[in-house]
This record gives sequence, C-alpha cells and structure tokens, in this order.
Amino acid sequence: MRKNIHPTYEDATITCACGNVIETRSTVKDMHVNTCSACHPFYTGQSTFIDAEGRVEQFRRRYAAAASK
Repeated sequence: MRKNIHPTYEDATITCACGNVIETRSTVKDMHVNTCSACHPFYTGQSTFIDAEGRVEQFRRRYAAAASK
C-alpha cells in the first residue's frame, strides 16, 4: 500500500433518529441516519404486504374485453 493516501480507519458512532446508537469502525467519525435496524419496519416486523390481487384481476378483465373485440 502507498503511504499517506488512505483515510484513517477508526472507531465511529452511528446515531439514529429513534435514539439507537451503534458503535462500529469507519473512516467517518460520527454519522446520523433516519432509520436503523431497530426502527425500520422490515426488521421490526411492522411491514405489511400489499395485496396486488385486485390489480391483477383488473388487468385480466381489461385485456380479456379488448381481446374479444
């Protein structure tokens, strides 16, 4: 590796808007994020699956009518 061209890799703190603090290592000393694994709906189980069945049926009805013309 060449000398004096790489940033320093040191202890870092990531702070989430929900108040969760994560200690890690990075080239950036302090980071502030809007969501983390403690508050993101996908990781907390609060996410909902959007049912697209109505849209599929609407598509089939529209193109079945167009095909019969």
